[in-house]
Amino acid sequence: MEAKPWLKLYPESIPTTLDYEEKPVQTYLTEAARKYPDKVAVHFMGKEMTYRQVYESALRLSNYLISIGIKKGDRVAIMLPNSPQGVISYYGILYAGGIVVQTNPLYTERELEYQINDSRAKAIISLDILYPRISKVLKHTKLDHVIITAIKDYLPFPKNLLYPFIQKKQTGIVVQLKHEGNIHLFKKIMSVSQPEPHRIEFDFENDLALLQYTGGTTGHPKGVMLTHKNLIANATACDAWLYNAKKGEEKILGLLPFFHVYGMTTVLILAVMQGYKMILLPKFEVETTLKTIHKQRPTIFPGAPTIYIGLLNHPDLSKYDLTSIESCISGSAPLPIEVQQKFEEVTGGKLVEGYGLTESSPVTHANFIYGKERVKGSIGVPWPDTDAKIISAETGEEAAPNEIGEIVVKGPQVMKGYWNRPDDTAETLKDGWLYTGDMGYMDEEGYFYVVDRKKDMIIAGGFNIYPREVEDVLYEHPDIQELVVVGVPDAYRGETVKAFIVLKDGSNITEKELDEFARKNLAAYKVPKIYEFRKELPKTAVGKILRRVLVEEERKKQEETKILE
Repeated sequence: MEAKPWLKLYPESIPTTLDYEEKPVQTYLTEAARKYPDKVAVHFMGKEMTYRQVYESALRLSNYLISIGIKKGDRVAIMLPNSPQGVISYYGILYAGGIVVQTNPLYTERELEYQINDSRAKAIISLDILYPRISKVLKHTKLDHVIITAIKDYLPFPKNLLYPFIQKKQTGIVVQLKHEGNIHLFKKIMSVSQPEPHRIEFDFENDLALLQYTGGTTGHPKGVMLTHKNLIANATACDAWLYNAKKGEEKILGLLPFFHVYGMTTVLILAVMQGYKMILLPKFEVETTLKTIHKQRPTIFPGAPTIYIGLLNHPDLSKYDLTSIESCISGSAPLPIEVQQKFEEVTGGKLVEGYGLTESSPVTHANFIYGKERVKGSIGVPWPDTDAKIISAETGEEAAPNEIGEIVVKGPQVMKGYWNRPDDTAETLKDGWLYTGDMGYMDEEGYFYVVDRKKDMIIAGGFNIYPREVEDVLYEHPDIQELVVVGVPDAYRGETVKAFIVLKDGSNITEKELDEFARKNLAAYKVPKIYEFRKELPKTAVGKILRRVLVEEERKKQEETKILE
């Protein structure tokens, strides 16, 4: 097969290979503060900070971390929503020579304890309302220090005075802590520490910047080791893909959480690298997001399909002006073509589907944003300096065009390995190739397609059924807002197809009508045998539907039925 046929598809404005500046991630903040000192770097609920202010705050934090014993290579956890403190903490840890451990604020005590112990983090930076949870795991970990901030610390007047009352009403949690012992207050650190730069030597190629934990759908989450080179390579490629974007001028909506690698690379790193304004939202609320877009006029909006779906289905969508949006890359889940088309109609911008995984920092493929139409159903083509191929499950060799196999990728964004898991690393990384666990194919032109996760494939009566194919068809029905298809145990077929569906408001479509629609568009063996209507589906913080949760629910139902019998 011709090597890298997709390169012929590249527009002239995208280089097929890129130059990567061999410097640590935090250097880009230093440079942004020099180039754009008075430009707004962060907007958060009415509060704005310039690049100079963010830079100096990150230096204050880094010096404080060093003063309490954080050394190069030590892990420091961040357990924060998107906020100015999240930006400052990320770069402050890197300036101190530390390795960032991004931690989901929604973690339970058990999940938090596992991640802190697995990473052997020495400190954690978190919110006051999360301290009760942290305090319960402290004695079971090696944490030496806890740094606490509050949302109100970075709110403008009078919101900073009102927010504690709102927070108490919403959560019932009131935390009063003093800056003493191993408890440190973020606000106090900013007043007592100096913004003096210091020199720490970095190995661009090998030094870790981040331990990013995978979702852990099977077994315990694994810490993905991402180097400074991995992250810079992916952000540089993202910039090359967005070649119409203007340095120092774009405004990027920071809705994807920074504790997810997609939000971290495409917002937290890319924005600083290019001098963009970050418009941060601590969580996805449809109306708040619409109001923010209407008022703040972001031009770039990385997101996930469920986010775009949520916005498009808001009853008052027409009241908001979304036409500032020019470029969006959707990730983390398949993007239905109907969602793309409607979103582009509403905004006048471009929305395309990309593909990646935590182990690749995360992006490896995307459709072209400018000049070319998205190829229906395709995740696009590999990014600059990224190689990809399909490995046949039957032969273990490279598959022919349009033959389904496992997608494997290679490139400068591919992880160093899994933290303290050499066996898992050896199983996933082979001769520099990352085995993704996703099944797909490449067409003759070089466009790639994902048919499903290897583990999600349904085998019913001997037939291989890929949930995504069924989902793509059902998404074409105008009454469906969200759905997910899973395989459930079946005494006769081994497995059968079940669809969990969220209908649009006002819809009263029946199971029979959906079944008729599916039968017109799918082979009989692929048609769902069971439909379950729900008000909502379980999701990750980034909006990815948790298929495994639904599979586990079904498994438990089956077990309970057997017990009753």
